[in-house]
Amino acid sequence: MTEDADDGRHPSFRDFNAVQLHVSLDDIEPRIWRRLIVPLDTTLADMHPITQAAMGWKDAHLYEFEVGGLTYGDTWSLSAERTDDDARVYDAQEVRMRDFSREPGVTFTYVYDFGDNWRHTVTLEKLVVARPAPKKASCIDGARCCPPEDVGGTSGYFEFLRVLLAPEPDEADEQRHLKRWSGGRFDPEKFDIAKTDKAVRNALRRARS
Repeated sequence: MTEDADDGRHPSFRDFNAVQLHVSLDDIEPRIWRRLIVPLDTTLADMHPITQAAMGWKDAHLYEFEVGGLTYGDTWSLSAERTDDDARVYDAQEVRMRDFSREPGVTFTYVYDFGDNWRHTVTLEKLVVARPAPKKASCIDGARCCPPEDVGGTSGYFEFLRVLLAPEPDEADEQRHLKRWSGGRFDPEKFDIAKTDKAVRNALRRARS
């Protein structure tokens, strides 16, 4: 059960223990998105496996967060990929959801796979009072399936869908190849909220193990 500042009870800031987030994959229409409830003590480092589970990614590539012009992530991994001219990387463990503004509409960017450059806009929709206080993140809504890993970014994904769903007459072999490559059957409209919520709830345990 959750309550928010609009329920007539006017909880004070110390009553809030979670935040409702909207995560949307940029540059693809119709939107691929998820709505999450995340404990306020969740760090940006925690948000990485949570977002991976929510969207359906496989955690096979590097990531970073862009917040207010600064870059946050795994400092060891990202620093190894950077030159002296690149911006400094800050530790994603040092920022928690409670550190953001209390006003709704605050956004930051989650970038996954620097080759395919999947950019996600994360919007802090509202603070909530969850009872009991949440210890894990959860997914409460969403739409559509995320692209396959290593498909080639947004342009590669659009071409993948074109050949898979509406191939030219001479593209039958390529279509069969893409079907095998993507696991036999890919449905861009598929979204299983129960499966996604279970993955999100288990995301931190799996990441830490």
